[in-house]
Amino acid sequence: MNTVKMTEFATRYAAAWGSQNAASVAAHFAEQGSLKINDAAPAIGRTAITASAQSFMTAFPDMVVSMDSLSVEGNHAIFHWTLTGTNTGPSGTGKAVRFSGREEWTIDADGHIEKSLGHYDAAEYARQLQHGAPTVAK
Repeated sequence: MNTVKMTEFATRYAAAWGSQNAASVAAHFAEQGSLKINDAAPAIGRTAITASAQSFMTAFPDMVVSMDSLSVEGNHAIFHWTLTGTNTGPSGTGKAVRFSGREEWTIDADGHIEKSLGHYDAAEYARQLQHGAPTVAK
């Protein structure tokens, strides 16, 4: 996949995360693709990926994921993102979060994500769930 097509794909992928339609996230993956987030066991297959995406969407009904940058080399890409939202889902803390991370993708011959290794600072995420996102000085 060339850089222009991969950038369009990544833009659609980021929008899917904010769509409140978890199946639209999973549609970016191969049928038996995998999504691994930090040290958690990977979600394998579109049904499991849908469930994983839904857990974030439920926790953050106003979630927005933006693409910060993308680098592409052959069938590999690194997608840098920022997630913002308010944890108002069931048992939510009501706190706003803003944290960034990346996914390392392997893309299959059909242009779907075969494997995604996701990384973000889990300690900072946990801190923001309890105390909120850092405020930006004006």
